[in-house]
Amino acid sequence: MYKILLVSSALALSSLATNALADGAVTGAAGGAITGAIVGGPVGAAVGGVAGGVAGAVIDPPPREVVTYVQQQPAPTASVVVQEPIVVGKPLPADVVVTPVPDNPKYAYTVINNQRVIVEPRTHRVVQVIE
Repeated sequence: MYKILLVSSALALSSLATNALADGAVTGAAGGAITGAIVGGPVGAAVGGVAGGVAGAVIDPPPREVVTYVQQQPAPTASVVVQEPIVVGKPLPADVVVTPVPDNPKYAYTVINNQRVIVEPRTHRVVQVIE
C-alpha cells in the first residue's frame, strides 16, 4: 500500500512539471520518479525524477526532416577540427559556428571532424551526431 501511495505521488508531481519541461524530459522525469519511489521511497522519487528529467532532455532526437535537411546540405569548404570528443548532451566549444535550420529554429548544425552535428543553437549542446 505504501509503494502504491509513493508511485501515485510521484506521478502527480511529475505531471505538474509538464509546463516547465520538454516532452522528453517529462517522460524521463516520470519514469525516474516512479522507479526512484519504488526503490528508495520519497527521497528516491525526488532523486529519480530529477535524474530522469535530465536524461530525457538529453536524448530527445530531432525530427527526421531536420536530419534529412542537414544530410543534404553541402559540406563547407573549410574543415573544422575539434580535439575534444563530440558527445550528445555536451556543448560544443563557443567558437564553433553553427548554421540554423531554416524550417526549424530549434536546431542548427555544423560539420566538425568531417561529421555532421545537430545542435541547439542557443546553448551549442549536441543533439545528434549523424554517422
